[in-house]
Amino acid sequence: MNLSGSKILVIGGAGFIGSFVVKELLKHDVNNVIIYDNFTRGKMENIESSLKDERCYIYPHGGDIRDIDLLNDAMKDVDYVFHLAAMWLLHCKDYPRTAFHVNIEGTFNVLEACIKNNIKKLIYSSSASVYGDAVEIPMTEAHPFNNKNFYGATKIAGEAMATAFNDRYGLKIIGLRYMNVYGPGQDQFAAYTGVIPIMLNKIDTKESPVINGDGSQAYDFIYVEDVAISNIQALVSVQDFGFYNVGTGIQTTIKELCDLILTLKDSDIKVVYKPYSEDDARQFVKNRIGSPDLAKAEIGFISEFGLEDGLKKLIQWRDSK
Repeated sequence: MNLSGSKILVIGGAGFIGSFVVKELLKHDVNNVIIYDNFTRGKMENIESSLKDERCYIYPHGGDIRDIDLLNDAMKDVDYVFHLAAMWLLHCKDYPRTAFHVNIEGTFNVLEACIKNNIKKLIYSSSASVYGDAVEIPMTEAHPFNNKNFYGATKIAGEAMATAFNDRYGLKIIGLRYMNVYGPGQDQFAAYTGVIPIMLNKIDTKESPVINGDGSQAYDFIYVEDVAISNIQALVSVQDFGFYNVGTGIQTTIKELCDLILTLKDSDIKVVYKPYSEDDARQFVKNRIGSPDLAKAEIGFISEFGLEDGLKKLIQWRDSK
């Protein structure tokens, strides 16, 4: 698919991953990239460089996916849509009703607006959270949905609705199941931030990083720029429908992650291990490593950044702020 002359709407385009998608799109010969964002999690600093490109602008009337009229207006004459807006895992845990309205009802609104506005293809940000804990490693796309938390439930609902819209209306949709995404632009200090920023914050203040359990829990960490590229690959691919893992396929334990960060920070701070609380033990997945094979074969996505290189770029970004 050639993106030349196209008009593209990026829902959640000022967010962590969305802002990188915008940057990648602007590398192509597109006519316009419109950022649709309510700035609950999105930040102007994420998109300042992109807005210097005259082809890129913020939708001027707001950007909430719960507003059907705004969505329909924003999609007028648009060719393609990226849907990245969502409440994050721990936020969904604390505010499940809001999570329903944003992640489930909001996604339905996006799908419905795509039909009304004859959108040619939708790229939907799902999550590896749909899988829950691994039954087998690496997890293929055929892995059962073992999710037990509200966030994963909203993403399963989103995928189910996407499947129904594809079947009923023929809407072309690619869903991307992200593994553990990290990198510049991720909120480093919010209450709901990720494991890597939390470790870095501790080390930077000369505090001991804290690891739940024995640190053997393992994940697939993927750099945000790779994730953005996967979105573009999904759009330009010949695939009309499907759900794909977006990860490296490389297993890294939390202990290995922490040791690597300490080495990169040239720190000899001792790690503190603590038992999982009952709530955390129930809430958090202990093993999740995705197979990258299907995404490689069908949408041509291969991750480029190793964990060490990605962490170096993140640390450099943090140090520059």
